[in-house]
Formats: sequence, C-alpha cells, structure tokens
Amino acid sequence: MRALIYTGPNALIVDDVPVPVPGPGEVLVRVEAVGICGSDMHAYHGHDARRPAPLILGHEAAGRVAEGPRAGARVAVNPLVTCGHCPACEAGRTHLCPSRQILSMPPRPGAFADFVCVPEKSLVPIPDALSTTHAALAEPLAVAYHAVNQGARLLGRPLAGARCVVLGGGAIGFGSGLVLAMQGAGEVVIIEPNPERRSEAARGLPTARCRAPDDAEGPGPDSADLILDAVGSDATRAKASQLARPGAVIVHIGLLPGERGLDVRKITLQEIVVSGSYCYTMQEFRDVVEALADGRLGPLDWVEERPLAAGAAAFADMDASRVAAPKLILRPNTPA
Repeated sequence: MRALIYTGPNALIVDDVPVPVPGPGEVLVRVEAVGICGSDMHAYHGHDARRPAPLILGHEAAGRVAEGPRAGARVAVNPLVTCGHCPACEAGRTHLCPSRQILSMPPRPGAFADFVCVPEKSLVPIPDALSTTHAALAEPLAVAYHAVNQGARLLGRPLAGARCVVLGGGAIGFGSGLVLAMQGAGEVVIIEPNPERRSEAARGLPTARCRAPDDAEGPGPDSADLILDAVGSDATRAKASQLARPGAVIVHIGLLPGERGLDVRKITLQEIVVSGSYCYTMQEFRDVVEALADGRLGPLDWVEERPLAAGAAAFADMDASRVAAPKLILRPNTPA
C-alpha cells in the first residue's frame, strides 16, 4: 500500500509499505479521507517526542471496512484506543484512560495510508447522508464538542446569556465556534491573526464575529464569560487571562509547548476557573457523527481536499500559512 511517512523534521515521503495485519479485535479499514491535525504539524516540525521518525501520522480518518463480516461498511474512526476496564473507562471517561494509545503514535501507525488497523469497538457507522470526507471531521469536531461541554458545565449557566471567545481559527477553534452556535451561545467571537482564516471563519460561521488579536473592535479586558484557547501558546494564555471577567471559565485545548502566560494572581483574586480539555468520550464522538449527518454543524463547505500523494506539499503549504481552509483533508486511494 502507499503511505505518507514522516522521516524527520520537515520531511515526508510517499512510499510503499506492507498492508497492516489486524490483531485480535481489530479490523482493516480502507482509508478514504484523513485530516491533517495540528498535532501532525507539531510532529512534522520534530517537536513531539511521542512521534519519532519514521512514522505514519494521521488520526482523523474515515473509510470502509476492508474485509470480514462488516466488509464495505462506511465508518468514522475514533483513534483513541483504551483498556476498557480502568476506573476512567468504567466511568465513561475513556479519553482519560492511563494506558490509552492513539493512532499515529507508536505502537500504532496512523491513517495517512491506504489502509489502517483499528479496534472494531472504535468504529462508528456513517449514516448514508454523510460523506466520508465530512465524516473525517468527526475527530476534530469531537475535540471541540468536548471542550465546549466542559466549559458550559464549569460555567454553570446557560450559554445563551454568555459571551464566548475562541482563540484560534483553525479546525479546533472554528469547530468550537460551530459547536457554540449549535448549542445556542449568545455571542461568539473568534480571534485569529491570519486574515485569510478570519475571512473563511466569517464565511462559514456568519453568526460569529471574527477579529484580529489587536482589533480595537474585539472584546476588551474583563469582558468574556467563556474563553476557549484552541492554540495553547504563551500569547493566547495571556490573552485568555486578560479577557476573563470575574468568575469566567478558561478552557485550554491547544497543545503547543510552553507554560507561561496565565495570570495566576488574577485567576485567584477573581475566581476564574481554568480547565484542560483533551479529546472526547466515545459517546461524544458518536454525538458528533450524528450532528454532522443531521446538518446541525452547518454546510461543512470549509474543507480543502488533496490526494495523499500530494501530502508533503500539503504540509509545506500549511506550514507557510498558504491554506485558508480550517481543515485540509488528504484522500488516500485517490489518483494524484
């Protein structure tokens, strides 16, 4: 099979590798669509020790079961592999399993390939109304869905009366805006420095206001009830601290390196809640597949598709900010 292989910092090649063999409880999935995630970019830059080269990256996947009793079934792939019997798994919080694995991290190759092996329990059927391209959005949108759920729970009051600010207009930030709109947030502001991404976010989410970080018409200090940091940099943590009004909630989603920026004194004096948010539960993943199929997350016309053979160029274009779309989808099994 053909696979896009990370070979070292800023280096990817397409090469032939053996088709993987499913282990116990696993199935072989023919990949039809797989998104490029920010964590893939982080690994591409050589900044993720959990993803050493050489490695097949990619975990936002959808396709068809390739063999066995379910052959031909269209499925979205939950890339988290968990034990199923620890306290977190038994409580339904599978994403917090201490022995969790994820596709694209050893020992599990990722989905930038014609085929990938996945535990059968990790597959969610795709309704007929949903394309595999759009089903591949389930993973990043489930991340956003879980983060919004976390923020709403901690805020403790309806989102309809809340000012919600999202830092970052990439797939997770834009997706957070879509989820906030779906859940009836009263006001949504997306802050994004890239003007092309701001324009794309404004087109895809017309009910939100999209602003540059230094825009005088953007939200001011002490004005936001819920802040979702979809970047996770020193600068966005500082911005989140500045925006938070007394009693606000900051949900930290981004995984960039660093730990500075939070105004701990303000957080203490104004009882601001800061929470991490990682991945999603299996039920949340299913909920998002259903919401995608039902149209509750909008028209989904904000993706760009390219063949897997053009994957190295796609990474380079994303790295150089030449991609305006919030999500770039690679299509294995598609001619260049």
